[in-house]
Amino acid sequence: MNNETREQLKKVSVATLCTALFKRGLKNQFIQGVQPLNPSLPNMVGEAYTLRYMPAREDLNTIDVFKDRAHPQRKAVETCPPGAVFVIDSRKDARAASAGGILVTRLMKRGVAGIVTDGGFRDSPEIAKLAFPAYHARPSAPTNITLHHAIDIDVPIGCGDAPVFPGDIVVGDAEGVV
Repeated sequence: MNNETREQLKKVSVATLCTALFKRGLKNQFIQGVQPLNPSLPNMVGEAYTLRYMPAREDLNTIDVFKDRAHPQRKAVETCPPGAVFVIDSRKDARAASAGGILVTRLMKRGVAGIVTDGGFRDSPEIAKLAFPAYHARPSAPTNITLHHAIDIDVPIGCGDAPVFPGDIVVGDAEGVV
């Protein structure tokens, strides 16, 4: 996406974009059930970079996996391109955290355009104070970090019942994300 397109999309509402897509036959592009932690931020615009979670198996997804720097969640945070929107398929399950304040801050410092999950965030009050667009379903339980297993990076996913492919243009505003 060129800078001119990015700047134009920063001025267009998600509602307008949904209508324009609907007129072109695309009816299922709005990510259902996600809300901005800070609705006063400017529009979020970027190309999708995705992470997919699946239900965890307790014997494979112990607390020790989070010490592994090659863990898919960590790897995705470190490889998400600057200017991209990090979109996470958490199976519409906010019981376990998709990310927390440390990882979201890392994305912000790396120049990522924003983060979206159909799950929840730990540390949501802290994330809401950042000058960084972050969208989630609701806060998650801070201790339930092993209910999901990060499995795939930069593959097609479903987030809030919307199909999201790597490289799709993602726009978020105070109402939601398309």
